[in-house]
Amino acid sequence: MSKISHLAVIEDGAIIGENVEIGPFCFISAQTTIGDGTTIAQGACIYGKTSIGKNNRIFSHAVLGSIPQDLKFAGEDVELIIGDNNTIREFTLFNPGTKGGGSKTVVGNQNLFMGYVHLGHDVIIGDNCIFANAATLAGHVVIGNHAVVGGMTPIHQFVTIGDFAMIAGASALSQDVPPYCLAEGNRATLRGLNLNGLRRHLERDDINELKSAYRDLFESGKPLKESAQEILENTTNQYVKNLCEFVIETKRGIPFERKNI
Repeated sequence: MSKISHLAVIEDGAIIGENVEIGPFCFISAQTTIGDGTTIAQGACIYGKTSIGKNNRIFSHAVLGSIPQDLKFAGEDVELIIGDNNTIREFTLFNPGTKGGGSKTVVGNQNLFMGYVHLGHDVIIGDNCIFANAATLAGHVVIGNHAVVGGMTPIHQFVTIGDFAMIAGASALSQDVPPYCLAEGNRATLRGLNLNGLRRHLERDDINELKSAYRDLFESGKPLKESAQEILENTTNQYVKNLCEFVIETKRGIPFERKNI
């Protein structure tokens, strides 16, 4: 059985799973789907075509699925898709997609969104990420798995952040950050590898391979994409391949300080 406050407003058509808790003064739209075991605290609002998976914890005054903050939006059929086991804290704002961006904002599994985090339209988030208080993602941002974004950090539209990357707090990011790397500053630039994060998940030999690749890519002064292609052709390490492929494929460029040779 679900525990739904009689003070919540739930429109006809909403699909609510088993063992769902919905607190007082919540609003749930007719197009919403809520998976088993999800809890929604008082005052949270779920709008539009929003799908929420299993065992999510949604805290007070979160607003999920309200129309995109995009002047081109004209009422198209768009949606917000949220996976399982996410924690979405107070006063967060997640917008759905837009027609020009694929019509979907997608959030994976087991992510932590601290208070006041904003996800713009057409954002794609992987699994096991952490977004500290007031991190702000513009439209079309793509973030991989196990990424960390510090508090008060805005991320420019169309930026891509790779797996296991970390963006320090109070940074301002306008270019892509490769997997496994750490970026910091306003404007943010690469400061090295995200070693603390990597040590939790990778073997020492893999980290050493990444250290060597990082030096060749960003500290040698050689042309970046040429270096990436050369390393890619001479490595068997999958993590190094991921790093080099990201560098080769980036569209917004990589924010790092070039050294003269």
